Amino acid sequence: MSGRVVAIDGPAASGKSTTARQVAERLGFLHVNSGLFYRAITWAALREGLTGGDSGLRRWMPELEIEPVVGEGVVDVRVEGEAAGAELQGREVSAHVSTVSAYGFVRDRVLTLLRAAAELADVVCDGRDIGSVVFPDASLKIFLVADVRERARRRLLDYLVEPSDDAISAEAERLGARDRADSTRERAPLIRAPDAVEIDTTNLTPEAVVRRILDLAAERGLSPRAG
Repeated sequence: MSGRVVAIDGPAASGKSTTARQVAERLGFLHVNSGLFYRAITWAALREGLTGGDSGLRRWMPELEIEPVVGEGVVDVRVEGEAAGAELQGREVSAHVSTVSAYGFVRDRVLTLLRAAAELADVVCDGRDIGSVVFPDASLKIFLVADVRERARRRLLDYLVEPSDDAISAEAERLGARDRADSTRERAPLIRAPDAVEIDTTNLTPEAVVRRILDLAAERGLSPRAG
């Protein structure tokens, strides 16, 4: 691993990607969203009609051309020579990405891609197993948590949905189910690495979370490299 790595993990809607992007910008690092790589593989698999089971995916995976590329402040992903762009956030990809990302051979491929991304530059990488599996020697590991109802409220706002009590309860139930699935899966479960710093974001502003992480980064000498 040639670049320095800040690993940010946590459950769904805990603020990982937003926080990671802002921390990366302040440090002069590149932001790596691990979910983007799972979505890229899912997008490519959908084009091949290969999301119905793991056997076809497993045979096809070695043929898939996918690589990390440096973008403007981020590490992007290129699939079969092209950028998928906004299609990665589409409904069809969203409906299948959890299933595809659970396969061990898919996680192995993404692990390789994420480590390759860290060879390109200093990075802030967010996900669910970044500090525990992907970058166990990361310079700084953060584990973000928040009350599930607050996470539900944030997710609804992201979806431009009015966060009524009923809507929050329903979304909190969905997030709770996702938490249980992520935490109990056999391969690379969602866990806090022993040396990760846990930050409860429930009552913190996004800026306060970013400042806390920047303070921790400074303690570890993670200032931007000259030039």
